[in-house]
Amino acid sequence: MSRSNHERWRSHHPMQEQRDASPSLLDRREAIAELGDALRDLVEQAVRTEAPADELRQVTADLRRAARPLAVHEREGLRTPSADDLLGGVRMYNPVTGVGSALAPPLRIDLVDGVAIGACTLGSAFEGPPTYAHGGVSAQLLDQLLGYVASATGSAGMTVRLETRYHAPIPLRTPLHLTARVTAVDGRKTTAHGVITTAARPGDLLVEATGAFVAPRPDQSRRLFGAALQRDAIDPSVEYD
Repeated sequence: MSRSNHERWRSHHPMQEQRDASPSLLDRREAIAELGDALRDLVEQAVRTEAPADELRQVTADLRRAARPLAVHEREGLRTPSADDLLGGVRMYNPVTGVGSALAPPLRIDLVDGVAIGACTLGSAFEGPPTYAHGGVSAQLLDQLLGYVASATGSAGMTVRLETRYHAPIPLRTPLHLTARVTAVDGRKTTAHGVITTAARPGDLLVEATGAFVAPRPDQSRRLFGAALQRDAIDPSVEYD
């Protein structure tokens, strides 16, 4: 599926019409994604390796040296990354969908006829029971997907309840298929339901969840996020995940 420039980086449903990003910003986002890919490869190799202690220590020393130039450009305090676009749904380091995050699978999400459709593959770094994903990772994926589809209805909010039911363990290194849809909207509260299956067997339910999301009032947004998000935090439509 082809995507425009802003869709390529999107972590959330946008809250406002997108303007084309500058070539320099797109290039920086591309570089962030490339670094994210390399970091995810590193994490996967680190949890799978049986290298001896001396080789592990050599790699550790090399990594510490490689990280030093990044620290020179570290952003201050809790300021949001300059590559992000909060109202546009771009969160480069989101721990579930962010292409720049070493923690993310990442989960890719599309919206089709009001349904959020996600796809990802979990590597060994997400292992809980041997050869299967940790249960908390399943909840994290569904929380993200449910929050996404809630925002797509114009009802972005913070998770206030997430009820998860596990039918079967999620296999590692296996393409997954996730879907979510809104089931109710009541004022500032949105309820959504989602499921996880494998891509090969979409009819065999593995995990399902129902989540409730409540949009903070503008005064709550200022109190919770004002210092970190600055001008964007006063807008009640800002994505909260």
